[in-house]
Amino acid sequence: MTNRTAETSPLIYARVAGLAYVITILLGIFSASFVESNLIVPGDNAATVNNIMANELLFRIGIIGEIMMFVLVVLLSWALYVILKTVNKNLALLALLWRVGEAIIGGGITVLSGLIPLLLLNGGAVFETEQLQALVGIFLDVRNAGLDIVLIFIGVGGTVFCYLFYKSKYVPRILAAWGMFTYLSMLILSFASILIPNLPETIRMAFYALGGLFEIIFGLWLLVKGVNVEQWEKRVRESA
Repeated sequence: MTNRTAETSPLIYARVAGLAYVITILLGIFSASFVESNLIVPGDNAATVNNIMANELLFRIGIIGEIMMFVLVVLLSWALYVILKTVNKNLALLALLWRVGEAIIGGGITVLSGLIPLLLLNGGAVFETEQLQALVGIFLDVRNAGLDIVLIFIGVGGTVFCYLFYKSKYVPRILAAWGMFTYLSMLILSFASILIPNLPETIRMAFYALGGLFEIIFGLWLLVKGVNVEQWEKRVRESA
């Protein structure tokens, strides 16, 4: 019985999810602070192209970091599903599918739109300089638009996961409620970004900062405290 309990302990999955949350946020901070801020110059395609060409390795490292982020999103979502399927299997599966959709769209649009500028810049003199700079700018704009779509999947999937945590009492309810508020804010930001093309960057960054703050605190909670094993085992017995 002891071995079986150890093998099925939700603490294992909670710590997997917590570690994935923390690493994802750290990768996001690295991308925003050391890659985006140093290479991307809003409204100046020429300066952006020059920065990318002069720091191509850094730009590629940023893309690898993004790929790792989406891989970790799938991992943490799977771990959360395993924990929360004891509350409502269908809703937990729905949340998992939304977050997997986030990873697919993120990898398919945002990562690919980051790789295409590198292919253009290393593809020889096919375009005039100004045309090349404009194309790179367009693909980077597509990348940003893709992030707005990704936010929809983050918002819905994250809200459902946090609702299940709130209902289950596996973590403090105030933490789960904060999570629902945070992910609903991400959903609002995504639609605002689509409806208002020139949404001030300060507003975006404020939403991103609040979202990142929640995820790193929630991740640390899962990593250190885990979940309420007694409540989890009670749910398991009730569903048996």
